[in-house]
Amino acid sequence: METQNETKFYQDSSVTVTQSRFVTQSKTYAMRNISSVHIFEIIKSKTKAILMAIFGVLLLFSKDIFWVGIIVITLGIWWLFSIKNEYAVRISTNAGEANSIISKDKDYIQKIVNALNNAIIHRG
Repeated sequence: METQNETKFYQDSSVTVTQSRFVTQSKTYAMRNISSVHIFEIIKSKTKAILMAIFGVLLLFSKDIFWVGIIVITLGIWWLFSIKNEYAVRISTNAGEANSIISKDKDYIQKIVNALNNAIIHRG
């Protein structure tokens, strides 16, 4: 329950940041337990997409399935460029570090991190 004196730093449909709480869809953190917060980039592996494109190049050497090689190369390259890294709100508490929210939208994560930092500064 929110008190009348509680300052709200950020709110959307799944996240609320106030001076005393950080609420996500699945968990609530007390701001007094959060010692720091930052953006953490989760690097997605591109190995399988690269291997698929290489396999397609090898198929080009066969006269019977040359066009299959072209298709496999095209799919491998498309897959390679469609892989996007994810970003997480990483908080440090007395229990360790945790990724609380993960999204491919870096700006969204940055807004939440800024709100959490403002809430940490506000509490003093």
